[in-house]
Amino acid sequence: MNLPRLIVFDLDFTLWDCGGTWCDCLSPPFARDGQRIVDRTQRHVRLYEDVPEIFAHCDRQQIPIAAASRTEQPKWARELLELLEVSDRFAFAEIYPASKLRHFAALQKDSGLAYEEMLFFDDEMRNIREVSELGVSCIFVPEGIHARLFQESLASFSM
Repeated sequence: MNLPRLIVFDLDFTLWDCGGTWCDCLSPPFARDGQRIVDRTQRHVRLYEDVPEIFAHCDRQQIPIAAASRTEQPKWARELLELLEVSDRFAFAEIYPASKLRHFAALQKDSGLAYEEMLFFDDEMRNIREVSELGVSCIFVPEGIHARLFQESLASFSM
């Protein structure tokens, strides 16, 4: 089976839910409330249920992962990754307000991988269209990443 050499995830509505909004619409400070991460208004920030399993699969297959997030508040996004205890999972993180084309140019340069060796998950069709033109295999995630979609995407990547 031919696997991607880098798997790239958007953050908002792809890897996590921030109380039904984007992370740059939250109200810091962020805090841990038991097992939950909340903002000042008590919006709950959570990874989608299957994310730990998906990350573990990437570890087993030795496939590095990256974040590509277009956000007006990169510091907040990075803080949330820390609070959710997943920041160390990312070999690369392009988190800033810019086109996904800029994110992927940086990922290609930093990783040394061809676009065709990458698999990208995002909840916005405009990003899927834009990045797919580079030759990246792109998967639309309409309701947050889940294990079945992830496995199907790996299988279709290898075809």
